[in-house]
Amino acid sequence: MTIRKVLLVDDEDDIRTIGQLSLSRVGGWQTVLAASGAEAVTKAAAEQPDLILLDVMMPGMDGPTTLGQLRAQEATAKTPVIFMTAKIQKQEVARYLELGAVGVIGKPFDPMTLPAEIKKLLPPT
Repeated sequence: MTIRKVLLVDDEDDIRTIGQLSLSRVGGWQTVLAASGAEAVTKAAAEQPDLILLDVMMPGMDGPTTLGQLRAQEATAKTPVIFMTAKIQKQEVARYLELGAVGVIGKPFDPMTLPAEIKKLLPPT
């Protein structure tokens, strides 16, 4: 799978900043940011990212709810989603995969290896 554009969704400014640096400088990808689930749903439809990195715990609309909304709109129904969360116990990861995520990346993530971690989770092209 070829990645050109990534939508990073997180309610924390510092995570968005570090994530954007990692994805654009280390990964070489165009990075679009969203600070909430609602913003993510709107931006994903407008921007058509190749991949969405989605925080699980956010105020208002959480990650799983946001994923449901993304799947419900035609423009993003098939866009791969990777959850980012500090809660990476087996049963939680299994639940996120059941919801339709292609993978889960633990927080805090290493900005130098984040793009490589993402590539490992995606289906090969």
